[in-house]
Amino acid sequence: MQKIVIYCSSSSTIPAKYNEGAAEVVAGLCAKGYGIVSGGSFRGTMGVVSDTAARCGGYHKGVLPKFMKALVYDTLSETVWTDTMADRKEEMRRDTVAAIALPGGIGTLDELIETHVLKKLDRYHGRVIAFNLDGFFDPFFALLDHYVATGMLTPEGRDLVERFDSAAALVDSFR
Repeated sequence: MQKIVIYCSSSSTIPAKYNEGAAEVVAGLCAKGYGIVSGGSFRGTMGVVSDTAARCGGYHKGVLPKFMKALVYDTLSETVWTDTMADRKEEMRRDTVAAIALPGGIGTLDELIETHVLKKLDRYHGRVIAFNLDGFFDPFFALLDHYVATGMLTPEGRDLVERFDSAAALVDSFR
């Protein structure tokens, strides 16, 4: 089974549209037979990802650092414990065919940027995707454009991050 890592928010105070979009993406990917890898928590959008994967009957691997034991979602297909957040990110990406950043906080941004860098360095071989629901990642893409304009990033490096503005288009991009 091919797996996709989902980066997303742990906040419970975000607009509902972000959680609705997350559920649509996860349900669509599960319907296509993909396994989901996530932060494995029951909080915020991570909880929505976990709930949706469970409801779809799909495979769902959760990766948490040991200090987050109290936040683990209780019906994961597989739970992996790590010592550090850095180990968590590496384990989340392991053996995945894509990394999708849903609208999220600074941790999600960190995961997206690190995965982008690894892709650029040929250390990550999956797709790198930003789900730009309602323009959420527009500032990120503007920053990448600034890096290209100043010569800090090649256009090819910028294009390593795919952008999808709708859940349907994102899910349809997978076979």
